[in-house]
Amino acid sequence: MEFFKALNDDHRAFIAKQPVFFVATAAEGTRVNLSPKGLDCFRVLGPNRVAYLDLGGSGNETQAHLSADGRITIMFCAFDNPALILRLYGTGSYVVAGELGYDAFAAHFPRLAGARQVFDIAVDSVQTSCGWGVPHMTVERPRDTLVKFHAQQAPADRLAKIATRDRSIDGLPVRVQTVMPDFDPLPPR
Repeated sequence: MEFFKALNDDHRAFIAKQPVFFVATAAEGTRVNLSPKGLDCFRVLGPNRVAYLDLGGSGNETQAHLSADGRITIMFCAFDNPALILRLYGTGSYVVAGELGYDAFAAHFPRLAGARQVFDIAVDSVQTSCGWGVPHMTVERPRDTLVKFHAQQAPADRLAKIATRDRSIDGLPVRVQTVMPDFDPLPPR
């Protein structure tokens, strides 16, 4: 195990290769939330700053936890060679679609249906470890089900559903989006 004060070029290259990452957050008195993330939604913005585009899903625990506590851990792990696990420890904030600053952040990412916010993370430390216990796996293909689901929904229907999700599973408040960002149609297969 080794700690670094900032991301270096090797870390950036490793992150760019990974098809999935994991996000962990918690707040006092709540469950720990751990979410897998895919798609082309993660960006290194600087040696101590990263961001990811968040699409609507089953809940919004990350936003609720960051509002209450601020701590966040991002983990990447190699499923090929060389074996490696990389964790980013930091504090996070978010900008909901339609709010001031969202468009500037969103410009770093593909325009995906269902985008609801961008998480901005100040990285305090970077940790690497061996990853020797992680199995070898290959990616068969990206899963575009979530984006397709959002693309087929009428914006008014989606916003009405989102408006009812103003609390986390533990009752913390969640700031919901009130506009749907433009998105690019899915490229043909």
